Amino acid sequence: MCGGMDHDRRQFLGAVAMTIAAGKWGGVGRAMAQSAGAVRLSEEGEMASLSGATGWLNSPALTAAGLRGKVVLVDFWTYTCVNWRRTLPYVRAWAEKYKEHGLVVIGVHTPEFSFEHNADNVRWAVKDMRIDYAVAIDSDYAIWSAFSNQYWPALYFVDAKGRIRHHQFGEGEYGESERVIQQLLAETGASGVGRELVSVVPQGAEVAADWGSLRSPESYVGYEQSQNFASPGGAERNKSRMYAAPARLELNHWALVGDWTVGKEAIVPNQAGGRIAYYFHARDVNLVMGPAARGGTVRYRVSIDGQAPGAAHGADVDGQGNGTVVEQRLYQLIRQPGPISDRRFEIEFLDAGAEAFDFTFG
Repeated sequence: MCGGMDHDRRQFLGAVAMTIAAGKWGGVGRAMAQSAGAVRLSEEGEMASLSGATGWLNSPALTAAGLRGKVVLVDFWTYTCVNWRRTLPYVRAWAEKYKEHGLVVIGVHTPEFSFEHNADNVRWAVKDMRIDYAVAIDSDYAIWSAFSNQYWPALYFVDAKGRIRHHQFGEGEYGESERVIQQLLAETGASGVGRELVSVVPQGAEVAADWGSLRSPESYVGYEQSQNFASPGGAERNKSRMYAAPARLELNHWALVGDWTVGKEAIVPNQAGGRIAYYFHARDVNLVMGPAARGGTVRYRVSIDGQAPGAAHGADVDGQGNGTVVEQRLYQLIRQPGPISDRRFEIEFLDAGAEAFDFTFG
């Protein structure tokens, strides 16, 4: 789960999400209760400076002082994070619904992977994901640090006096978050805000995870943060080597087959035919990947339990399992119609020249 700047923080948010799904934390019940009434707000300090942005999209540069008198929603994101992607339909809807009442939404794009520092990639993502509110490009982590933020996604709700009054880390609590927006707008005297909540119809990677059947956590494949690598002999760092899969994969373990180089952040197949095998339990399998050379394309084929995915194919794969890596982004490879059980996933790169970074599940 893309929860923060280190693996422990990601695991923290992943544990929170799964606990909510199991009904042990009470978050769902709390959101339902608060959807019918006021949310208790607090004062969490002044809105931090936005001056560290390295660029702006969809807006001229904004300042904390210049936003006084407006209710501001600050949304920390990075475009490959599936957890943030699943919040985006709500943020888009809030931006559209409440802009005429005085809400300003600012997406602060703070990159996780090295390629997300590229402003052209961020610009592509903003267009592809239909984001039309202001986006601050935070490639130097200046805004992230000014807010003392640690998570993607993270929402900060700022009142018209420039004070942070509420925050939301991770997915969920959408009714509560919208109630906060409504209350802060009401404090400004805005009329016609109403009490209705937005209704969204997510598609593709924006569809909420199937928390009830999710048993596989995020899995980085570069050696800096990888876990449960099962190829015999382990990974050899930054060197080309032939790998093989073990006779049997345990749940949430993965292996390489063929000639690969395992780098700090990503793994690269050195020849056509390189494969990744992953034993998982989830509705969705996503993989952050891209061409190693800008402008390149790499064909791939995926399978599930040794067969073409058929009806279980994701948005970036056809029923025969075929797809092409074009952009550096998250690819949805499997979306099972059910029932969900332990399955063996494989992706084979039919050309050399791809980079794979991170598996996520939903």
